Parts: sequence; C-alpha cells; structure tokens
Amino acid sequence: MPSDDFADETITPELLLQAYAAGIFPMAESADDPNLYWVEPRERGIIPLDAFRVSSSLAKTVRSDRFTIRVDTDFDAVIDACAMTRADTWINARIRSLYGTLFDRGVAHTVEAWRDGKLAGGLYGVSIGGAFFGESMFHNERDASKVALVHLVARLRTGGYRLLDTQFVTPHLATFGAVALPRKRYRALLDEAIAADADFSAWATARVIGGAKALAALAVETD
Repeated sequence: MPSDDFADETITPELLLQAYAAGIFPMAESADDPNLYWVEPRERGIIPLDAFRVSSSLAKTVRSDRFTIRVDTDFDAVIDACAMTRADTWINARIRSLYGTLFDRGVAHTVEAWRDGKLAGGLYGVSIGGAFFGESMFHNERDASKVALVHLVARLRTGGYRLLDTQFVTPHLATFGAVALPRKRYRALLDEAIAADADFSAWATARVIGGAKALAALAVETD
C-alpha cells in the first residue's frame, strides 16, 4: 500500500506519542537497521469496534478457554516473539527500547495468550485517549493471536474506546472486519478518539478474563 515515509534518527518516547496523535508511526527497514523512519499511509487500516466479526469456529475456541489470556505481564516476550515471527520485521533495537519505555509508563499494552505455562500468542499496541494503535501480533499455536485479538476488542469496547488502528489492512485482519480509510477520514476519526476518555483497565484489576465474558462484551452468543 502506498505511503509517505520520512527519515528521522531522533525519535523519543514523547515525540512518538505526538506522532501517533498526528496519524504517523515509525518503522525500521529491518531488525539490523539502527534507523527509523516515519510512515503515514495514504489509506489507513482500522477495525470498527462496533463491526468486529468473530466466526463461529473462533467463538467456540474463545469460549473453550483453551488459552489463558493475560494483560501486560510480559511485554519483552511479546515484542521479541513479534519480531521473530516475521522475516521482514520492522522491529529493531530502537523500536524495542521506545515501546518498552511506553510500556513502563503504562501507555503501551500487551494481550497475551498462554497455554501450559508457555506464551502461545499475543499482540502489543499503544493507547492514547480513546484510540488504540495495534502494532504487531504473533502466534506459536493455532488461533492464539486471534483469541488475543478478540479479548483486546472486548476490552476496548468495555473501556469506551472509539478507534482500533491496524495501520494497514491484511487479508487476515479483513476477516475480522478491518477496512481501509482515506487519510482525511482517518484523521477525523483519530481526532475524535484522541479527545475521548477511555480506560484500558475497565475490567478492574483482573488480568485474566474468561472467554465467555469477552464474547458477552462483543454481544456474541456465549451459550
């Protein structure tokens, strides 16, 4: 998908948050490239939170609680796994450091799928106001990242979020209802979302949420 890229070597956590609020995010050419560049896609991928789709087979997997879902318990393991599962990863050392700092500040979050004491899949992203910017996801077991995404959307809807940014639309994300928006339309939605109040911890202090509760938050039949 075409995009406008801007080279930059002085990105700080503060500048990174300002960039997100303006509709821009950083990437690296590869894991070994020490530099970052800004990206502003001409078309931006989002998943409308009120039109999120869960297939019947996935709902069955979520409901079964095959995976234990945890939030914000192992950021380093999640971002490491996201980098390792992509041959063309944009996650270099600077990305790890920047987003690790945001995690320490409570701005970046993970949703993790665990099974038998091992991290099976998950995702991480950045939360600003009522906008959540999904950065990357991975799976080591079938459906693990999908279940994590279902739990993320349930959490966002419960917490009053307005926007789930996916950066781009992939065939995989399209199955969940992801769509591409023109830049102008995206920025309007982004401005509204950034100004909104939302709470990523709306499910109180519970870090482990059952699948039935997640599906109920999405108005998916849980019987």
